[in-house]
Amino acid sequence: MRLPVELPKAYRLLNHGPTVLVSSAHGGRRNIMAAAWNSGLDFNPAKVMVVIDRNTWTRELVEASGEFALNVPCRAQARTTLDVGSVSGREIGEGDKFSRFRLETFPASHIAAPLLSGCVAWLECRLLPEPHNQQAHDLFIGEVVAAWADSRVFSGGRWHFPDSEPNLRTIHYIAGGSFLAIGEAFDVSPSPQDS
Repeated sequence: MRLPVELPKAYRLLNHGPTVLVSSAHGGRRNIMAAAWNSGLDFNPAKVMVVIDRNTWTRELVEASGEFALNVPCRAQARTTLDVGSVSGREIGEGDKFSRFRLETFPASHIAAPLLSGCVAWLECRLLPEPHNQQAHDLFIGEVVAAWADSRVFSGGRWHFPDSEPNLRTIHYIAGGSFLAIGEAFDVSPSPQDS
C-alpha cells in the first residue's frame, strides 16, 4: 500500500543514498533514466537535488516542463534500473522507454511525469531553476510537492526493511552493472553528555 509522507520528512526517502529513476514528461513525450547522484537538500520546504547530464533526453523534458519525479526502485527492479540507465530515450524509435521495457506507471498527483509502479518511494518535484548550477554542474534542485512510500518498508517517517522481503530493499549502483542492496539497519543511542 502506498502511503503519503510528510513533506518535511521526504528527505528520508533519499537519505540512505539509493539510486533513483528520474521520470519526466512534456508535450506528449515522456522519459525515465537512472541517477545515482541524488540527495535530500532541505526540510521545509522539502527540497532534493539530482544530477542530470546535459546530453540526456530527460534533461530536455525537465527543463521544458519545470518538473520531475524521483522514483526509488527496489532490488526487484535492478534489471529495469540498468536497462533505463543504459539506453537514451532519443535512441528509441516508436514509443519510449516505458513501452520498450514494458514498464507500468500510474499518474502523479501534482505533476505530469508518470510514476513507476513497483518502486518503494516516489517524490514529485517542481524544478527550482538555478541556471548556473544546471549548466556548470548538471545539478537540478526540486521542491518536493508530494511524496509517497510503500508501507511495507517505510512508515512512521522511517525505513524498515524486513528480512522476509529482500526484493523490497533499495539499491545502490556501483558501476558496470553492479549494485548493492541496502543492508542491515541498526540503532545507536548517543553517549551521555557530561555536565
